[in-house]
Amino acid sequence: MKQLIFIVEDDSALRELYQYSLENEFECRLFESSEPFFDAMGGALPDLILLDIMLPGDDGFAILSRLKAENATSGIPVLMVSARGDEVSKVKGLNMGADDYIGKPFGVLELIARIKANLRKKPKELQKSKAFKDIIIDNSKHQITANGKPLQMTLKEYNLLALLCAGAERVQTRDSIFVTVWGDAFAGESRTLDIHIKELRKKLAESGSEVTIKTIRGVGYMLV
Repeated sequence: MKQLIFIVEDDSALRELYQYSLENEFECRLFESSEPFFDAMGGALPDLILLDIMLPGDDGFAILSRLKAENATSGIPVLMVSARGDEVSKVKGLNMGADDYIGKPFGVLELIARIKANLRKKPKELQKSKAFKDIIIDNSKHQITANGKPLQMTLKEYNLLALLCAGAERVQTRDSIFVTVWGDAFAGESRTLDIHIKELRKKLAESGSEVTIKTIRGVGYMLV
């Protein structure tokens, strides 16, 4: 499976360059600004983020600050890309938690090398496991425990709880859940999601977990 990279860049020509240059080795999702980017972060989290500084609305520094402030996203490597070549901007980004910094214009081979280098530096524990309160998701073993007890789950239940855990304490919309867990074809099958949420609640309660799945009426669900 290809590693997933999120790219935030408002220049359409550069977005095309990223897509063309990286799609053979990575799965890429591209965004023009912070709003659609953070909407997508409510689904499957990326393995690395390429982040421009000069953006409409929230700039790259504001996005970086928010990413590093949240437990679910703080460990994702961030490579900042910007036409700003001055030392002050570079130092500011690195001091705020960016893992690397590359100035425009850049060579495609150098960019790919930087991406691979930062993916290799990603802590192995972040690659294989996630946690929220007493829930531990070990992707290397494909196992979820709650309150220290292994949960017996279907594949869809596993993927659904892993998605909610990745975006814990943030609302996951019904549509984004369907697209990530079931795919676009199931977007109208609302009863399917309701049944899976009911089963997850039952299993969490039986385990004695302190975690609950909260319904946000008319929007979706949130792990709290």
